[in-house]
Amino acid sequence: QVRLVESGGGSVQARESLKLTCAASVSAFSFYAFAWFRQAPGKEREIVAAINRGGDRTYYRDSVKGRFTISKIKDGTKNFVYLQMNDLRPEDTAVYYCAARIDQSQQYYVREIQYNDWGQGTQLTVSS
Repeated sequence: QVRLVESGGGSVQARESLKLTCAASVSAFSFYAFAWFRQAPGKEREIVAAINRGGDRTYYRDSVKGRFTISKIKDGTKNFVYLQMNDLRPEDTAVYYCAARIDQSQQYYVREIQYNDWGQGTQLTVSS
């Protein structure tokens, strides 16, 4: 069973940085691809960043390229997926979700339907 728990959200000012953490309770971390999605009020959920199971291929939506970094780290017995966010903008305000899928390839995935497991989300608010 997969359990994803996001943390690290909060309220920041524009141009500040924040790091989101997804603690992933999975049996074989190296076999999972992950992504961060976000959903702003009144809008559909959208992909923010994705990473393949090997951690060496990443995807970013255009609006966050150069500002956000996704990474996948195994720290002893614990597994984490991070989203480092720099130069935050008010339009980054949303609930951020971590998603996971077990995978046999080295692809990343950018569509919601491609992920089987989701966290509960963490709120980010960026003020101008």
